[in-house]
Amino acid sequence: MSSTSTTSCPLPSLLVPEQEDQECSETHMSVLWYAGQFAVTYYDTEDCSVYFMPDTPDNEDLDLLQKVIEEVHPQCVVTSAKQDQNIAKFLADLTASDSDKDAGKPEIVLFPNTDFGLEVSKQRILSRQFPFIPSHMTATEKILYLSSVIPFESPLVIRALGGLLKFLDRRRVGIELEESSVMVPILAFKKFVLSDTVNMDQDAYCVLQIFKSDIHPSVYKLSSGLKEGFSLYGILNRCRCKWGEKLLKLWLTRPTRNLTELNKRLDVIHFFLLAQNHETVLTLQDCLRNIKNVPLILKRMTLSHTKVSDWQALYKTLYSAVCLRDTCRSLPSNIELFQTISRVFTDDLHYIASLISKVVDFEGSISENRFTVRPNVDPTIDEKKRRLMGLSDFLTEVARKELETLDDHIPSCCVIYIPLIGFLLSIPRLPTMVEKSDFEIEGLDFMFLSEDKLHYRSARTKELDSLLGDLHCEIRDQETLIMHQLQTKILEKSDVLSSVIEYTAHLDVLLALAVMARENSYCRPRFTHRHGFHIKEGRHPLMELCAKTFVANPVNSGEAARRIKIITGPNSSGKSVYLKQVGLIIFMALIGSYVPAAEAEIGAIDGIYTRIHSRESVSVGLSTFMIDLNQVAKAVNNATERSLVLIDEFGKGTNTLDGLSLLAAVLRYWINQGTRCPQVFVSTNFHSLMQLELLPATPLLEYLTMETHQDGDELIFFYQIKQGVSTVSHAANIAALAGMPAKIIERGVEVSELIRNGKAIKRIDHPSKGDQMEKCKSVVEKFLCLDLDDPNLDLEEFMRKEVLPSAASVL
Repeated sequence: MSSTSTTSCPLPSLLVPEQEDQECSETHMSVLWYAGQFAVTYYDTEDCSVYFMPDTPDNEDLDLLQKVIEEVHPQCVVTSAKQDQNIAKFLADLTASDSDKDAGKPEIVLFPNTDFGLEVSKQRILSRQFPFIPSHMTATEKILYLSSVIPFESPLVIRALGGLLKFLDRRRVGIELEESSVMVPILAFKKFVLSDTVNMDQDAYCVLQIFKSDIHPSVYKLSSGLKEGFSLYGILNRCRCKWGEKLLKLWLTRPTRNLTELNKRLDVIHFFLLAQNHETVLTLQDCLRNIKNVPLILKRMTLSHTKVSDWQALYKTLYSAVCLRDTCRSLPSNIELFQTISRVFTDDLHYIASLISKVVDFEGSISENRFTVRPNVDPTIDEKKRRLMGLSDFLTEVARKELETLDDHIPSCCVIYIPLIGFLLSIPRLPTMVEKSDFEIEGLDFMFLSEDKLHYRSARTKELDSLLGDLHCEIRDQETLIMHQLQTKILEKSDVLSSVIEYTAHLDVLLALAVMARENSYCRPRFTHRHGFHIKEGRHPLMELCAKTFVANPVNSGEAARRIKIITGPNSSGKSVYLKQVGLIIFMALIGSYVPAAEAEIGAIDGIYTRIHSRESVSVGLSTFMIDLNQVAKAVNNATERSLVLIDEFGKGTNTLDGLSLLAAVLRYWINQGTRCPQVFVSTNFHSLMQLELLPATPLLEYLTMETHQDGDELIFFYQIKQGVSTVSHAANIAALAGMPAKIIERGVEVSELIRNGKAIKRIDHPSKGDQMEKCKSVVEKFLCLDLDDPNLDLEEFMRKEVLPSAASVL
């Protein structure tokens, strides 16, 4: 690809950096289920947009709806009070479960079924005033416009949307303190799609460490929630703007099977990684830093709450968006994202930016902390400002004339202007002016006393009021009117601003993934429709950042053979890391990222299932082994020939024989499926699984082990995967590394050898027969030496001190 030159687009100076506001985001969802299909709409307070999911078929367990709710995390779920048993049970389970303690339980709100009527919902949509619809449109044009963004042909969506609008108006979400005439702002309608999503549950996300929340270390931020810990999201998040971070998180929650979409993302990353495009990358990143919270600004415009910093942020965003568009127009048009940005970022951006530049006086707005208008925008305002500017000299002259008419004992005076009150004559308080009656001066009307200054109205100040009026308020009112007119024009063009947020987020995420790929030598994965995958020199993306040296390992899983891997080896040899490494490399490929490997060919994947760590919770009320069984049951019941299953040490939570039997039964179940079995990776220390030949000989099975070397008493780990089976666990060596006392380790090795050889285990705390006989002889000799005729003899004392301790040691 040829080198592409770009020019830097410096932002105009806006005098002071503004602090970007943060608002707590909430989502409120409306759900309807009818005749085997469901529809979902939800309102996101962060971008003031309504998202809708078209009528979608689902099974009776509503698994797909559960996935949507897990992804959206709504605070409220609105539905009809008239519902069938399936949705009623689903909602009851939703409020009863506590599987995601961070998200909390949503509130279930039931409305009468009439509120979800089709015609009522249509009327509710069409009668609502949306700020993105131009005000000059007729009713017919408005219907046509809305039909292009809302699927009126999907009755279930329209009914769900009608119920959502009813809920928003009743709860007044985000505008609780506003007047009743103010409506909840809706700035856009967007389609929400879950098609081609790879199936992963919360256990898989937890063990692969896709996300990890830590308590914020700052005492000042403890109440604000959690921060991202050491996770895949944490290391991939090199985004420059808030919307990129949000989209990256969305991609991580929606790994996709859509190879076309994945290759589009990879094409963009490939372009950014080319050395000749480094300057382009820097230019784009500089522009992305200035993409601000546009939806929040548009929301404030609809509520007339716009701040000076909002106008600064919007102007920066527009200027940067134009810079992004111009840069993308100079890039290859065969990359769809560049072509889309070049097309979607229309001249409306320049139009809005030029409007703001021509109208808004940023310097004056900052100094007065309110919206002010530039000169030559409105002649009336300019004239009033000129009069106000020349007022100081004029008032000095008026004050001089007033002083000539005053009593000689008044040394000085001045004429001041106070907004909403008008012009007043200010006179210093004299020592003789004690009582209020002393304030009276002939020809002047006393108004008030402030800071030892007496304020009066005179004939001249009354004349000034009638001639000049309340200039400050008039200027402010007229500038506010111009601000409203400007806001209206901007809101009518809000579609292009929504596109800016959407596509700059895409650009930001792909730039972040490219930066991570360059810094860590990731490779581009190749996708194939065949089953299985082949990875050369694969690495764990998190572990390699922590370890001084990391040993890369291959992964080879075939289409008709070697679909089930059984991995053995000592504890701490790297089995669990290898399993997670496989899962993370596949997962990263499924979000369209480069992967930590030398080469990677990824086959068709529809789900990732794990049994690695047990996520225990008191609220679940299940034992650790029961949780393990649930995780394996999900894999057994749902995994297909296109699924990846990762199982680590399953069966160790119960009796050894029972655990071994269950593991063998699960593996036999998949073996019996032949080439329709999933890609399975199992690590285990059940050596009897191989020694007793509990599994049949089949090309589907491959035995792997982690290479180690015993050097005397020292066990050396190579962390290298190889074919074969480990016959020893080296538990004693691992215990020594963990700091276990040597005596305990020696005794453990002794007992292990006795069990392995079928010999009896001898107690080490039991005395020998010779010692017992000596103790008995000693007691007898002491007893024979006693003088039984001695009246002072205490036999009970003798028994307590000599006989009982000896008898106890013998027993």
